[in-house]
Amino acid sequence: MRTRFVLIQTSHAGNVGGVARALKVMGFDDLVLVQPRWANVLRREETIQRASGANDVLAKTRVVDTLDEALDGMTHLCATAMTPRDFGPPTLAPREHFQTLLATPEPPEGVAFLFGSERFGMRNEDVYRSHAALSIPTAPDFGSLNLAAAVQLIAYDWREALGGFAPPPAAPPRQQADAQAIGGMLTHLEQALVAVDFLDPAAPKKLMPRLNQLFNRAAPSEEEIHILRGVAKAMLQVADKARR
Repeated sequence: MRTRFVLIQTSHAGNVGGVARALKVMGFDDLVLVQPRWANVLRREETIQRASGANDVLAKTRVVDTLDEALDGMTHLCATAMTPRDFGPPTLAPREHFQTLLATPEPPEGVAFLFGSERFGMRNEDVYRSHAALSIPTAPDFGSLNLAAAVQLIAYDWREALGGFAPPPAAPPRQQADAQAIGGMLTHLEQALVAVDFLDPAAPKKLMPRLNQLFNRAAPSEEEIHILRGVAKAMLQVADKARR
């Protein structure tokens, strides 16, 4: 299924770069601009900076004069509009619509998501020709979204509906230190505590057994044992200098 994102009469060059970045993050790269404010918008410094590495998406982006050109090959159109239009398509939450769309016996061959100007939103005539008007659920008293942020949300929901991406592999499990390593560290630490006058070897009470239990509960790794032994070594060195 082809997916295309269409920006209509975009007025801020930075938003084009932000949209390119949002699409690349979600694995999409079909972006078309209809009558952007700047004819050279794809080469403007602000666009490239906001793309932040999504230059390959910008390189594929097309600039066209009409919405008809932008929609070539697309069979299902989704407008994005906060306010329902009289006589327009049904206004739906993105996830609700995507679930229904993908569950149909014959899903569309190409889906286009239409976004209007930052200042005026989508024109009625562009909404009317769409099959659905997507309204991103926002706080009732403040639903204003930056264009790139709106594209990011729609792209994320659409990617999830298509199956999403697998999470990154988990970090390999850390190697827990064995009892011998913990015992050696405790001996080293005890020497250091005596050297800095924290522990009286004539009256140790239960300090070391309690520390032993603490480290057993913590289950330190081998690397963490090395760090603690480094601390003990530094304590012994400082104590030795102080005695000179």
